[in-house]
Order: sequence, then structure tokens, then C-alpha cells
Amino acid sequence: MGILDRFLRTARFSGGVHPDDHKRPAADAPLRVMPPPARLYVPLVQHIGSPARAVVAVGDHVRKGQRIGEPQGAVSAAIHAPTSGRVIAIGDIVAPHPSGLPVRGITIESDGRDEWCELEACDDPFALDPAEIGRRVARAGVVGLGGAAFPSAVKLSGGLGARVELLIINASECEPFLSCDDRLMRDRAAEAVDGIAIMLHATGAREARIGIEDNKPEAIAVMRAAVAGHARIRVEVIPTRYPMGSEKHLILVLTGREVPAEGRPSDIGVVVHNVGTAVAVRNAVRFGRPLVSRLVTVNGACVREPGNVEVPIGTLAGEVLAFCGGLRVDHGGPARLLLGGPMTGMQVPTLEVPVIKGTGGILVLDAAEVGEGDGGPCIRCGDCMRACPVGLLPLEIAARVRVGEVDKAAGFGLADCIACGCCAYVCPSRIPLVQYFHHAKGELAARTRGTQRNETIRTLTRAKAERLEREERDKAEALARRAAASLAAAAAAKQSAPVTEKVAEDANEESGVCA
Repeated sequence: MGILDRFLRTARFSGGVHPDDHKRPAADAPLRVMPPPARLYVPLVQHIGSPARAVVAVGDHVRKGQRIGEPQGAVSAAIHAPTSGRVIAIGDIVAPHPSGLPVRGITIESDGRDEWCELEACDDPFALDPAEIGRRVARAGVVGLGGAAFPSAVKLSGGLGARVELLIINASECEPFLSCDDRLMRDRAAEAVDGIAIMLHATGAREARIGIEDNKPEAIAVMRAAVAGHARIRVEVIPTRYPMGSEKHLILVLTGREVPAEGRPSDIGVVVHNVGTAVAVRNAVRFGRPLVSRLVTVNGACVREPGNVEVPIGTLAGEVLAFCGGLRVDHGGPARLLLGGPMTGMQVPTLEVPVIKGTGGILVLDAAEVGEGDGGPCIRCGDCMRACPVGLLPLEIAARVRVGEVDKAAGFGLADCIACGCCAYVCPSRIPLVQYFHHAKGELAARTRGTQRNETIRTLTRAKAERLEREERDKAEALARRAAASLAAAAAAKQSAPVTEKVAEDANEESGVCA
């Protein structure tokens, strides 16, 4: 990337921060594949949208790749068995969430054979109808592997309907500590490019651009070699700045186009997928393999053997850590346990939580890496405003959230916050700004759900009243019709009575009977 091009692309990106990346030595360790553990704990919700519905029963024997959870609704994803074995429980398991609350899931006891079910392969994906590619991806339960876990088939099908012109592959991996996408490109570049080509066919886009930050020279070189024979796919080197992996910012840097507020990339003819998702799409379409494992970065000063591991979905984080040599004891013990990156990941109270489709990292950080101190009051320095990549006023939003004025916080653009954590990262008072914003968004969402629920209740109550009124009206009309019919029958009977008597008299006379 030339100096002028770098300057222009950097100029498009306002705000953001440059945290130490901490990607090595994990990024330089070869990929490892973890065998299935004795038990797998598979949540039925691992994606944005409605949770899946269990379609197996306790005691059933399942094979690897067999569907065990059926998607529900337009935005949902199927769940598949990560290995072969027996279903031993369907019920609550610990959620991979800071709350540690239970979530419904399926527990599978491995039989040790890791035997695949019958799969539907395809020799030539490019001969398939684009809609069929979307259906195969949906059947495989593929979701975005960059962290958001949005069902990929919805994006592929939506791109085709929205006349998408450009497919952007997000390979920036801007989060500190994480390197699974970097390692994927270095070790499986051909698979990634094949998946991107299939995505191009599925979306109908004219070209694909792979955005890779310039702190990954090895991945850039390997991917450029892999796309050499693909005229419609090219690698774009982008400046290293967090949060470059944000969908809207990546589009802005690569194209100069801005996604409208509350809009979607497809509104400007663009669709974005993660590079790991491209490999999952390739496996689903070419080989019929569902998404039953993913690459996870295991990193942090407390990890004995940092690296990137392909982990079966449903494996407990503690077992992944054990596969990587366990904990080091010379760092004073873990100060923080995270699923995901340090900026947007979730702090969890225990490692006894399962890896799910959206888990990109397991971080065990020591006190020096966390670098926390006592917080203080806001000093109105404005650092958070300068760091915000969306151009918001985090201090003003937080001030209103603290006093419970979430409606006023929404007026300052709370809905546009991407929860990247830049504001909290630069705050000299160490105010937990992102936590404030998550709390406020949750409260607003709860209010919205409450309003919708009340409106639904009012609609149902009104419909019930109308139905009862209609039934009463129908009953009254039916009674009126029956009464009218009875009166008409009585009148007809009365009119026919004299005639009947005359006929009887005539009959009597003819038979000689006296009246």
C-alpha cells in the first residue's frame, strides 16, 4: 500500500485507538486440532435471532453432523452434533455469558468414534443455483464467525435480492490478543479463497475485496498468492487501527462509501462476511459439512501454550485451556477470564462454560495485562469523544444513564454505539462506559418489548371483544331467523287447516260415514 493510499484510507477513519496487539506468540504457533472431549454441552442459541428447537430426545444416539436443533423463524440457525455419541440430557447448561445464568442446551456423551453422518456433497458448487447455495448454508447452520453470529444464509440470500455489487471479506481481526483469522489465512488460504468464490456466486456480486490489516504481513503474502488466479477477488491492505473490523468502518475505508444511519450495507450495494465464515460456507456447500467446530485463539500471560485451536462446539473452555497446557502459576493467577477479545469480549465467572459458534477467543489475563486501577469521576477531558469511531459523545450519554435518564441518553445517539470499547480504553478515570451503554440498551430493549407486549395484549383484547360481539350478533340473527321460520311455518299450517278439514269431510261422505 502506497503512502498516499495509506493516508487517504486513514483519513476516512475518524476516532479509534491503537492498543498493543498482544497477538504473538499465539499467532506464530501452528494450528492444532482438539479431539472431542468426553462430554459436549451444546446450547440451542448460538446465534442472533430465535433459539433452535431440540429435535432429539434423551437416550438417542447421534452421529457427527446430525441435526439436533431445528431453526425457528426467519432469523435462526440449525444446531448439529459436534461428535458421535449419546444424548444424555436436554435442559439447562451454564451460558457463556457474564451472568452465568442457565440456557437450554443438549448434552452429548461422546462414543469416541467421531463418526460422521451421511453428508450431501457437491462436486461443482458453481453449477448450483445461488438460492440453492443459500439453502445448503442454512441447513449447515453456518453463522458469521467474526463474533456477531448472524445466520450467514440470510446475508447470502439478502445480498442476491438487494442487487449487491461488492462482497467484502473482513479479515482485519483488529481485536488485541486474537489471531485465529490470521492463522486461518496462513494455513488454509486456498480453502478461504474457494469459499469466497462460492460466496461471489451466491450473492451475485461483481467482485470481492479481502481487507487485511497491515500488521499481518504473512497472511497478506499467502492470501495474495492464493487469489492470483481469481480475477474478481483481490487483497486490500488496510491501516491497523481498532475498530477496523467494524462492518461499517471497514466499508468506509475500502470504498469511501458510508452506510446510512440505521441502514444496512446492502443499502449501498455491499455485503460483508468474515474470512472464517468463507471457509465454513465452502465446507457446507462442497462437502455438506455443518458448522460443528471453529478456530479459537487461546491466549494471555496465564496460558502455558498460547495458540489457535480448532475446537468442537460445546467443549468447555476449561478443557480447551487444559489442551493448551493449562495455567501458568508464575503470574500470580488469572485476573480476568474472557470469551472473545479484551475490547468486546465477555468476562465470565468460570471456565466451565461451552465454546459456541461465536467464540473467537479464550483469554486468561494477568493483572499486568488487565491494567485496572481505581476509577474516578469524569474530568470532562473529552478523550472519549475523540476516540469514538462513530462520533458520539460518550460522556454525555453516560452522565444520563447514571441518573436513569435512558430516554435522554437515546437522544444522544445511544442506538448508534457499536460497543467497541474505545471510549473506556482511553478514559483516564477508568469509567466503565461500555457497561453503562449495555445497561441502557438493555433497559430500552426491555421497554420496547414491554410496549410491544402491551400493544399485543390490547390488540388481542380488542380482537376478543370484537369476536364476542360478532358471536352475540350472529346468535341474535340466528335466533331471529329461527323465530321467523317458526312464525312462517305456523302461518302456513293455519292456512292449510280448512282445506284439510274439507278433504276429510269429502272422504267421509264417500265412505258413508256420518259427520
